[in-house]
Amino acid sequence: MNGRILLIALLIFLAGCGGTDPGADLVLRGGKVATVNPDMPYAEAVAVRADTIMAVGSAADMEALIGPATTVIELDGALVTPGLIEGHGHYMSLGRAKMILDLTEARTWDEIVAMVEAAAAEAEPGEWIQGRGWHQEKWDEVPDGAVEGNPVHRSLSAVSPENPVYLGHASGHAAFVNAEAMRRAGISVETPNPDGGEIIKDMRGEPTGLLRETAQGLVGRALAEAEAEMTAEEREEQNRTMAQLAAEEALRHGITSFHDAGSGFGTIDFLKQLNEEGALPVRLYVMIRAGNDALRERAADYRMETPYLTVRSIKRTIDGALGAHGAWLLEPYEDLPQSSGLNTSPMDELEALTDIAADIGFQLNVHSIGDRANRESLDIFEKAFAEHGLEDHRWRIEHAQHLHPDDIPRFAALGVIASMQGIHATSDAPWVLRRLGEERAQTGAYMWQSLWKSGAVVTNGTDVPVEPIDPISSYYATVSRRLDDGSVFYADERLTREQALQSYTLNNAYAAFEEDSKGSIEVGKLADLTVLSQDILTVPEEDIRNTRVLYTIVGGEVRFDAMQDN
Repeated sequence: MNGRILLIALLIFLAGCGGTDPGADLVLRGGKVATVNPDMPYAEAVAVRADTIMAVGSAADMEALIGPATTVIELDGALVTPGLIEGHGHYMSLGRAKMILDLTEARTWDEIVAMVEAAAAEAEPGEWIQGRGWHQEKWDEVPDGAVEGNPVHRSLSAVSPENPVYLGHASGHAAFVNAEAMRRAGISVETPNPDGGEIIKDMRGEPTGLLRETAQGLVGRALAEAEAEMTAEEREEQNRTMAQLAAEEALRHGITSFHDAGSGFGTIDFLKQLNEEGALPVRLYVMIRAGNDALRERAADYRMETPYLTVRSIKRTIDGALGAHGAWLLEPYEDLPQSSGLNTSPMDELEALTDIAADIGFQLNVHSIGDRANRESLDIFEKAFAEHGLEDHRWRIEHAQHLHPDDIPRFAALGVIASMQGIHATSDAPWVLRRLGEERAQTGAYMWQSLWKSGAVVTNGTDVPVEPIDPISSYYATVSRRLDDGSVFYADERLTREQALQSYTLNNAYAAFEEDSKGSIEVGKLADLTVLSQDILTVPEEDIRNTRVLYTIVGGEVRFDAMQDN
């Protein structure tokens, strides 16, 4: 930015503030600034006043803005990007995941059983033991007596006979429970599968302990009854701990805004309370998850757009996850030919939901992983757009992982956002071929570049706590699609590094109707910035994963400093 343009921008900014002091509160200089602004893609320095970007340009441009009260961060060659935005995650679940057994690193079923045994030894009689993150496809061996590749509950029940156990699958679309949990939930040989779910049983018809999709709710209700016995004070303390842990984890990973993919009215009430207290250090864009009747009666009253909490969208899930054989497919699974996955929400209810969303002016975001789920969602969206004359609706399909080739161009044609998560491709790739077969995987699995080239808006995230909230890992997966064994999962669908950065910043801002205030580094936008230890746009590909977050800045305030917080 030349001096004249900088001066004009500064004068406009000061006129808007009604101030006369030209000094900046914060200046970052001596590195590379990737602005994600096509009019000026790169700069050397950024100046901030209050919560707003006041100047972008060279280090020399900033000299006149540095005064006695200005904090100066010397970048020493580091990279500044717009504040990274988690495009699809579960905020309170992220905090909760830090409070229960972490099963993500377990490589055998026996390891998980041992972890539960240790927890049971410390637990009060009858206390629930919870964990999350197991994935049978990541284990080194299939458990003895496995049914459909999954364990049976006997060993788990043996080490925790009096404590009910609930262990969530990494995807969130299945759970494993012990005999005591099934007893409390009333699950037996006679229990039928609920709509949209499966109680997996062995050859004798005995429940194995694995619950897919809506069947999790059978035990979930028993767990909820136990949690309902908590006092209001205990529940408040638990919620505040979860929120604090979620914020700390997000900021440590450079996340300044977070799209929360589905919270109930009670959770939103709690987040509103934190917002009113000024206790939200990360900006939240929250999707309401509730039944149609409740949404019809209450959703409009919850609409709000504040700097740190926005509620103006609805979330609905219509299928499950590929790893748990829950993704709804047009054709049966290659490795489970008796199943085409699960439709977890009746389509007539989704069609009615489109009317509710259109009537109250809310964005609608639908979880669709399998190719049939995506097609059904696109069909219903297309009908709703025509009937209601919706323009600039920015409705989203969450995940959009497996598409029929015919449906790829429909995203751009309909203006539907593909809300994807780069890390899912490399995490899932080892079993995608087993689930889908070569042809379906090659022509429809994680079609980022095909969607981008078609004109669709593609966003990025991690679906935390399904995956860690680490944006560097998801960025690396997006640009490399490289697996741990060195192979590349359909290289043609990689995004360029610039595209991937845009997917994590400006595109995520657009998907929340916030592109005018965030997502790029421009004068007048919010001073949400992430500082990385190296230039992920130019370093050798294999070095991207070594990148560290040095600073996370939200509204001009340093909320994470690696030198102080580690």
